[in-house]
Amino acid sequence: MTILGTPTLLGIPFDGQSSYLRGAGEAPGKIREALRCDASNSWSESGVNLGVAGVYGDAGDLEFAEKDAFAAIDAHVGALIDQGNRPVSLGGDHSITYPIVKAFAGRYSELTIFHFDAHPDLYDEFEGNRLSHACPFARIMEAGLAKRLVQVGIRTMNRHQREQAQKFGVEVVEMRVLPAYEKLKAKGPVYITFDMDVLDPAFAPGISHREPGGMSVREAIAHLHAIEGEIVGADIVEYNPVQDVSGLTATVAAKILKEILGMMSLRQRA
Repeated sequence: MTILGTPTLLGIPFDGQSSYLRGAGEAPGKIREALRCDASNSWSESGVNLGVAGVYGDAGDLEFAEKDAFAAIDAHVGALIDQGNRPVSLGGDHSITYPIVKAFAGRYSELTIFHFDAHPDLYDEFEGNRLSHACPFARIMEAGLAKRLVQVGIRTMNRHQREQAQKFGVEVVEMRVLPAYEKLKAKGPVYITFDMDVLDPAFAPGISHREPGGMSVREAIAHLHAIEGEIVGADIVEYNPVQDVSGLTATVAAKILKEILGMMSLRQRA
């Protein structure tokens, strides 16, 4: 029997690499507030009561006392893993996934990443910035931090990013060919990164880059539930409260978080 660590929330209020709008740094507290809201109960659809003490932990928000935010993220996430936790990070822009995965890769070999997004985020550089939120998966793959990267819900591929995907052997599942449940099966450690703009903006208007034609909340949950493998960590990124309408996107982000935590808790003893 493999005993997996406790899922543990970590807020990463960082949007310093956003290329268009700031505001995603305000997301962690809003997601927590929605998760604990009495408008819904604490049960996931997979049958886990997240209201039971010890089902998941919360390490609070990372404070960036250091000049190098990425080094701080890498170190803090790594420390949580070493303490026996499975960090679930609340961003923040998508650039944070690079240092997070760097921490995971140093402790888990043969990592598979399941990436939900409207955008592949594979630019070699964006507007002269190699650490932009448009570039994290180029950095991850060129550094060999994952054995497999599966991207689901993509609908903004340009020529450069198609070339990058081919170069790095990325498995791109475009929105127009969904569903793709069979792609979400892996042996060994799995990391989930969920960009809120994978959802159609009708369901999640509180994002910086609204891209019509995305997933419904139901489609996203169905694909999350189809994941097979040892889920060692996750992140939810790119929720921008500044752009939200009546707290709708916060509620949706909390729902996605609830389902991810439920899945991780079910597999705590696999």
